[in-house]
Order: sequence, then C-alpha cells, then structure tokens
Amino acid sequence: MYLEYYGFDQYPFHLTPNTELFLGLPPHFEAIQVVLSALDMGEGLIKVTGEVGTGKTMVCRMLVNQMDDSTELVYLPNSALTGRELRQAVAQELKIQVRDELSIVDDIQKKLIELAAQDKRVVVLVDEAQALDDEALEVLRLFGNLETEQQKLLQIVLFGQPELDQRLSLHHLRQFRQRITFSANLRGLSVEETVAYIDNRLSKAGGATDLLSLRQKKAIWKSALGIPRLINQICHKALLMSCNSSLSKVSNDQLFSAIHDTYDSCKPKFKSPLIWGGHPLNDWM
Repeated sequence: MYLEYYGFDQYPFHLTPNTELFLGLPPHFEAIQVVLSALDMGEGLIKVTGEVGTGKTMVCRMLVNQMDDSTELVYLPNSALTGRELRQAVAQELKIQVRDELSIVDDIQKKLIELAAQDKRVVVLVDEAQALDDEALEVLRLFGNLETEQQKLLQIVLFGQPELDQRLSLHHLRQFRQRITFSANLRGLSVEETVAYIDNRLSKAGGATDLLSLRQKKAIWKSALGIPRLINQICHKALLMSCNSSLSKVSNDQLFSAIHDTYDSCKPKFKSPLIWGGHPLNDWM
C-alpha cells in the first residue's frame, strides 16, 4: 500500500472518521459552536443535518471529545430503534438497573434527578436520526419534557440527513418539530476549503502536500461537489493508483481514473485530462 511509499504515518483519507485529522473549517466549526452554545444555554432539543458524507459523524465525535466531566453522555450511533429499544438503550447507557418495562421511564427520571443534584447534565447524541420511527421520536419528545423548575434533565442532539427535515415537516410531528430550538446545517466545502482540507490531511498524516498539485485539488473539489467523504475516496484511490504505478506524485491519469472509479463523483467529460488546473471547471461536463 502507499503508506510507506509516500512516507505517511497513517492513512490520510481513510473513510473512518479520525478526529486527529480534523480541521475546523467553517461548516463544521459553526455546527459545533451552535450545538455547544445551545447546550450551555440549557436547550432541550438541537438538530444538525447535512447531506451524506458532509461530516456529521465527525462533528458528533468532536463534540464527544469536548464534553467535560460534568457531562454524562448517552451516545446512540444506531438510531434504527423502536420506542421500547430507545428507552432501553438510554437506560443502559446511564447504567440503570431497570426493574421492569413499566417502570423504565420512572427509573430514568429518577437517575436524571440524581445526576442533576450532582450538577451533571445529561446529553443524548443520536446519530443517523433520520432512521428513527415515529414511536422513537415520540419517546424523545417525552424525554425532552423531563425537567426541574430550573433546567432540562435531558438534552438531545439529533444528527441526520436531509430526510430528517422532510420527516419533521409532516403535520403529525409538529409537536416534536416545535421543540427544536437550534439547528445547524452542514454544507459542502468551497474550493478554498477543499484545498485546505486536503493539505491538512496530507500534512497531519506525515506526508507532503505537493503529492497533489493545486490544479488537481481544484479538480477534486469539482468532482466531489465539496463533499468530504467523496474527497477522501478520490484522494485515497488516486494515491493508491499512483503508488502502484511507482509514481513520485499523483498523475492526472491516475486522478482521472480515481474520479471515474468513485460512484457519486461528477465525471469529467474528456477521456484524458490534458488541462486540469487553471480553469478546471471548463474541462467538465
């Protein structure tokens, strides 16, 4: 593989979110600040949405890393849960010995009151929230009702694809929708942000930023539509193909092949990318 060949300490464009390679670009930094500010103000329900691959899970993990000891975290990475399973998952994360199914909400409330008395806040992070069914959303709404006269006992942050917004626009979910006090949306990266993103990952992984030229980085932005996951896929494949061809840097031919091998990328129309760079947008479609 290209790890040793190009002198990397770790893979710079692995698809698994790696907080060591995080760069606080505006879309992600702003989402993190919105969530942290809302939590600090005691808001009960917060939402972060973004297209597939825009970095929702990375933002979620960065938030986990920034929580201090006064925060009890409940992380639910699998949101394909029924209402019953959701209650059980929250109870398990809070280490509650549930007496029976009928008492589970009372047991959770009792635990939350105990934690509040210890000046601890409880934050539930729900990843892939668009997969929650109506029953599970109702459970979350009812959890959001748990409060003292001074504060919410449970704060909930939802991370989901745009389908979550579509679901919440339905009339029968208006009670849940109206309880969302703050929202953030993750957009695709701009061309400048994409260049910074690629350079940051190459550098932090121990490699040279000139393995890809500025023109190639701009072409990657165009082909990936600014989506970090697609940027990672294209860069990873281009480095691998160039390594297999014993090249010192990524060639246009290898980058062209990597783009065409990436399913959701925007494909250049020319078979051979003769002029990529100065005006890469003119060479597409």
